This record gives sequence, C-alpha cells and structure tokens, in this order.
Amino acid sequence: MKPGTLLISQPFLGDPNFERSVVVLCRHHPEEGAFGLVLTRPTEATLGQVLDLPGGEASPAAALPLHVGGPVQPDTLHFLHQQADLPGAQPLGQDVYWSGDFDVLIGLINSGTIAPSSVRLFVGYSGWSAGQLEEEIERGSWIRQPASAGKVFTLESDAFWQGILREKGGRFRALSNYPVDPRLN
Repeated sequence: MKPGTLLISQPFLGDPNFERSVVVLCRHHPEEGAFGLVLTRPTEATLGQVLDLPGGEASPAAALPLHVGGPVQPDTLHFLHQQADLPGAQPLGQDVYWSGDFDVLIGLINSGTIAPSSVRLFVGYSGWSAGQLEEEIERGSWIRQPASAGKVFTLESDAFWQGILREKGGRFRALSNYPVDPRLN
C-alpha cells in the first residue's frame, strides 16, 4: 500500500480507537509495518495549550486544534500540511505532506506565509507491526481508498467517515448510514 491511501474502518469494527475512523497511511513497509494518522478524532485542545510557542498565546499557531492520531505514543506530535518545500516533508500525494521541520512550519504560520487551515496536528499515531495491517484488511476491518490524501483538507473530521463512504458509492454508501448502535435501530 502506498502512502496517501485512506483506511476506512468498517462500521462494526468494535475497537473504540478506530470506531468510525479514517486513517491516512503515511508509511508502509512489509518488513517494518505501517504508520498512519486518524483523521476523525478532533480534541478540544490547541497547540498553544500543550507547547510553549514563540509569541505565546498570541501566536497564530497557538490556536491550531489537536487531533488524536491514534493510540500509540500519545505524547508525540505529528502533522500533515500542504507545504511542499518544508524541509524534511514526506509526500503523501495530492499536495499533502507528512512531517518535516516543525520549527520552520510554526515560523511560516506565524508569519502568515501559510494558512493555519493547511495544517493538521495530531497527538499519537496508529501503528501496525509487519503483516498486521494486511491481516486486518484481509479480515475486512478496513476499506482502502488509494491515492486519496487530498481529502484530508476537504472534509470536516466529524463527518469524514460518513462522507468518504458516501463518495465511494454503491454498497459503501449504504454502510455510511449504519447506526452507531444497531440495537437502537
């Protein structure tokens, strides 16, 4: 699987970390495993609440919202952005990049060179050991949407899961209406 693939959880997955989630795959290596970021778990926290930034709370970067990227290492910070020339940035496709020089990114946001809306910040990440993700896909836990990283900045987090399934159409459109608790249907 290539970076930039979206992994859409089945509605009956049963894992609270990934229930109704969409994960963007940032790295995949058959022998090393996979790394991704959950796109559907916003928090109430902002960057300025967890880091001391140049300019403090007045810094435009301080207001950037944080998302839960996954259950692994929740004390780490990861980011997606649309700044192709950011040193160290890894392309995911469709003008979306993962990681890079964080200090340069903050400087670009604070100077107004790049819009805060073109950056998404995540605490923690989603990780799979070698072969684990492939097994989960084979069991039907995930629906793949290749080459779709561009969706990161087009859909709101709270509607991302349902919206991406609707866009896929067919049986996936029907899955998008699956109730959170089918017993209450």
